[in-house]
Amino acid sequence: MNRKDFLSSIVPLVTVATAATGTKKINAEEESSLKIPAYLKEGDVIGITCPSGYITEEEIRPAVSKLKEWGFNVTTGRTVGARDFTFGGNDDLRAEDLQQMLDDRDIDAILFARGGYGAVRIIDKLDFTTFKKQPKWLIGFSDATVFHSHVNSNFGIASIHSKMCNSFPADWSKAEPSQIETINSIRKCLAGEKMQYTTVANEKNKPGTGEGILIGGNLSILQNLAGTESDIHTKNKILFVEDTGEYLYSIDRMFRNLKRTGKLDKLNGLIIGGFKTKPDDAGEEFGRTVYDIVTEVVKEFSYPVCFDFPVGHQKNNYALKCGVKHRLEVSESSVNLIEV
Repeated sequence: MNRKDFLSSIVPLVTVATAATGTKKINAEEESSLKIPAYLKEGDVIGITCPSGYITEEEIRPAVSKLKEWGFNVTTGRTVGARDFTFGGNDDLRAEDLQQMLDDRDIDAILFARGGYGAVRIIDKLDFTTFKKQPKWLIGFSDATVFHSHVNSNFGIASIHSKMCNSFPADWSKAEPSQIETINSIRKCLAGEKMQYTTVANEKNKPGTGEGILIGGNLSILQNLAGTESDIHTKNKILFVEDTGEYLYSIDRMFRNLKRTGKLDKLNGLIIGGFKTKPDDAGEEFGRTVYDIVTEVVKEFSYPVCFDFPVGHQKNNYALKCGVKHRLEVSESSVNLIEV
């Protein structure tokens, strides 16, 4: 998707009527439980840590430079540069590093350096007592879905689903417009701008309007969290999902799991982001696309559904505020996701 197909919050949106009959809205109890961390101002501190895969000091320099250019101070954890095979240090080090940043009152937001795997190995080692008293923005995607889901489901605290340090270009003069725009969307989120995104319609979309708390992330991670303390609660929510490196039959299985566990029944909207799939094995073709899979599992529901939203393991991966109220408007001509 190119720049003209996707407009960030600085562009006025042409919206459909939000009071239309059939619009589903968040209830008062959910609204009163929302906890939005303080938005950042110049001089605030962002901590960088590696709760999942490893990354080097050199690899995070472009992100550190950009954060400082935005007016923030940056502190890096002991896990940056540490390595235990695929992990950014062993489990104890990764847990201790993140715990220190969760507890440090001088750190105003935490940016995860990269994804990979490892968050689920340390989530139960963490103590969120101080974090609950002084919430701060947790920023990242992919494996960071563990943290987004956990803090939203347990504490009602908002977080930012976005690119991480390993997505910042070393040479901004060679970066594509969508790469620049998506990274700048992180700054807008942190500064407290009301986020509004518009993208072109897909013929497979299901039109409608729904309002609710935005939740979601990586589909395979969300399935892995099912039945745990970090599981998502989807009633009256707008759910977004994305994934990469999965076979189509695996995606079908995961959506079937969402349906069988009741997570699709009472949504107010469904957003399908980027899905990069593995090619079918010869002779084992699944015969259905992601569009087919989703359309089949939601055909009995009335809420709006949109495909190809620019979020996921791709360059046009825009920042989304999880745990914050949004309105999803899907029409035959466009899709609007509006923070309300």
